[in-house]
Amino acid sequence: MIVEIDNRSGFCFGVINAIKAAEDELKETKRLYCLGDIVHNGMEVERLEKMGLKSISKEEFFTLSNCKVLIRAHGEPPETYAYAQANNIELIDATCPVVLTLQEKVKSSYSKHAPQDGQVVIYGKKGHAEIEGLNGQTSHNAIIIESIADVDKIDKNRPVSLYSQTTKRIEDFHEIAKKVKETTNPGVPVEIKDTICRQVSNRVPYLTKFAGRFDMILFVAGQKSSNGQYLYTICKEVNPKSHRISRIEEIKKEWFNEVKSVGICGATSTPQWLMDDVAAWIHSNFE
Repeated sequence: MIVEIDNRSGFCFGVINAIKAAEDELKETKRLYCLGDIVHNGMEVERLEKMGLKSISKEEFFTLSNCKVLIRAHGEPPETYAYAQANNIELIDATCPVVLTLQEKVKSSYSKHAPQDGQVVIYGKKGHAEIEGLNGQTSHNAIIIESIADVDKIDKNRPVSLYSQTTKRIEDFHEIAKKVKETTNPGVPVEIKDTICRQVSNRVPYLTKFAGRFDMILFVAGQKSSNGQYLYTICKEVNPKSHRISRIEEIKKEWFNEVKSVGICGATSTPQWLMDDVAAWIHSNFE
């Protein structure tokens, strides 16, 4: 059995930074809170929990005081920082620089266009941590659209500034942007801001070639990973024998019938050690 791990898969720099921040802090303290899962990968979350990291909900956060809390790469809205300052909570801020820049742009657009009754529109997944942080820059007045069908929620008579969650599929964003421009009434200002992270989109051409080289693809990603879903669809389009798994226990031996080569790849939230474990499992069962 030929088994190869995609050397471009795995953590992006934003996730690497957040995990390093957590590991460094846990060397000094036995307990560190994290606002939400530090990364959308259950196996990595379990590893860090054993070191003393405790994931908490937003509701739990707003009951804390006199402690340390890590803000993960997805970022947070302004009210999180305000509450921390008022309740002696030390924040270890690991917001991804790309997300931080996007937050600043969204905030600027909202402030600039509010007097003209403008609309800040964000393409992304409702309830996603990054979206919550971005919407917070508009006092939670942004219009969140999840698909091209939601473009109808935008007022055709008011100025529009369109942004995207950093991990969305770039092709989908371009289709949405085109429809927004086509459906907005003539003379109404429309700003299209392509804010998709190239750490994700730049993996697509290589991943397309990688997925086509093997009889089967095992795509390793947590169930909550947005970019995992995006990159997996790329693999599936190229190689119908692509399977998405979040842990070794989900692998089915019957998938390997008449399979002589397997490619292993993952999301920007997939740890290298987990892909290594998947490769080791294949070698131990089929060699």
